[in-house]
Amino acid sequence: MGRAAESTAIAVTGCGAISALGADVESCMAALYEGRVQDPDQLRPTSTLRDPPAVFVVPGEVAEAGRPDLSRTARLALVAARQALVDAFDGAPRPPALRVGVCIGTTVGCTFNDEPFYCAWRGGERPAADPILRYGSTDLASLLAREIGAEGPRLTIVTACASGADAIGTASRWIRAGRCDVVVAGGADALDRYPYLGFARLGNSSPERCRPFDLCRRGLNLGEGAAALVLEPLAAVLERGGRPRAILAGYGAAADAHHPTAPHPEGRGLRRALAVALAQAGLRPEEIGFVNAHGTGTIDNDRVEGRVLAEVFAAGVPVLSTKGATGHTTGAAGALEAVFTIRSLEERLVPGSAGFEVPDPECRVVPPARSRRVEARAALSSSLAFGGANSVLVFRRWDR
Repeated sequence: MGRAAESTAIAVTGCGAISALGADVESCMAALYEGRVQDPDQLRPTSTLRDPPAVFVVPGEVAEAGRPDLSRTARLALVAARQALVDAFDGAPRPPALRVGVCIGTTVGCTFNDEPFYCAWRGGERPAADPILRYGSTDLASLLAREIGAEGPRLTIVTACASGADAIGTASRWIRAGRCDVVVAGGADALDRYPYLGFARLGNSSPERCRPFDLCRRGLNLGEGAAALVLEPLAAVLERGGRPRAILAGYGAAADAHHPTAPHPEGRGLRRALAVALAQAGLRPEEIGFVNAHGTGTIDNDRVEGRVLAEVFAAGVPVLSTKGATGHTTGAAGALEAVFTIRSLEERLVPGSAGFEVPDPECRVVPPARSRRVEARAALSSSLAFGGANSVLVFRRWDR
């Protein structure tokens, strides 16, 4: 990277994550590489075996946030944000609070976790108002800003399952515009009864462990978790003697304008988002070493996404999905997968796609079933969402 490029590049200096795979980035990556997933028989949220399985964060892990007064989504977000800040600065002084921003994506933000309160109230009881007070913590950006001492711009983004990716992309624009010296960006969502039942009612939840891009796939498994990145101008990082984990080279977003839930059959929005992200990164498709796809395990998403990726990228480029291991973490998905992409670039190791066994000719991609070595200098993470939102992040491996 030349000096001119260094002056405008955006560095990822910290990563944090919590998911069903583990309570931090290291444990999540170890589980991914080893192919460890939760037992599907332990994933059902009720005793009715007809309910589709879901993927939960291990009980007790969320308590590490130390804030039982906050919603579960907020606690997940706080865990990831604190991890990312420690990873980025590790005792080094941070910029002034006024120059630190927060941009976080979510879907429902656990807004329905006050249901027991209303049930009790309608039953004639006078329950404690704690659930109502927790409602305020659904504005994740403001809450995190208070908790970490950030006084710069703050924004909570809700673009369905692209929320985490769009938060990271928006944060990169703040850095480029000079609004911030540091942005904590990512996504968080906890499992809740309402979205769980909503996805089941739509008929796109699998009755078994999900199988992204597999011929026998039957739908998605919902999951929960959070992830956060710390973004800074590369020049400032080098000046303070820091070392980037990666460079956020490109971001693209485009809408299908086609259907409330289904992707456009030709993937028009995804194609535009890919083109914008690659152009901003100054990369050709053949320079992408692997793709961390959205890969939900639903019939339409995998068929459309797989076809587009197969047409844009050269044959042999690994296309994987990590949702067979984490579940679909909705608003956190794009951020979690960004962390996985960055770490895979750093470690030159791509995880296998849990659940994948039999290729589907209609998808036209064959994910790696097991972890494999790659010498990739750049990689891409794609997110597709209800409402036709498509978001793409491109990362470069940091090599001075």
